[in-house]
Amino acid sequence: MIVRTEWNAATIDKLEEGCKKILDEYKVKHMTVTVPGAFELTFGIKNYWEQHKYKDDKPCVFIALGCVLRGDTPHFDYVCKAVTDGIVQLNLILPVPTIFGVLTVDNQQQIDERTGGKHGHKGEEAAITALKMISKSPQIP
Repeated sequence: MIVRTEWNAATIDKLEEGCKKILDEYKVKHMTVTVPGAFELTFGIKNYWEQHKYKDDKPCVFIALGCVLRGDTPHFDYVCKAVTDGIVQLNLILPVPTIFGVLTVDNQQQIDERTGGKHGHKGEEAAITALKMISKSPQIP
């Protein structure tokens, strides 16, 4: 299950495309849920789990995709900490892993370097991490 943000859509589209590419290569069924921004990722994941945990379509992993771009105020620091702490909490309370696929960057160059540039493709890396975590989770079919 991919949970992505509307905010910074062009960047998130690239992350999601890379993520889906890997999941499709490994024939992993996936779907996407969209939330407004990075701050809402954790609620979106927890809410989806609560609605589907007893259903046949419950996810075996969540991949959180977002991008927080530094601005001129401390807002960046608050959002980054909240999202990081929220994903840590999800990994402690949910029986399935939540993968951190959130870019925390200063500028467009850093985005480009992480969506297929010199630092690889963080969307693809998030999907690979998800596959590894699925294989380590005994309760996941």
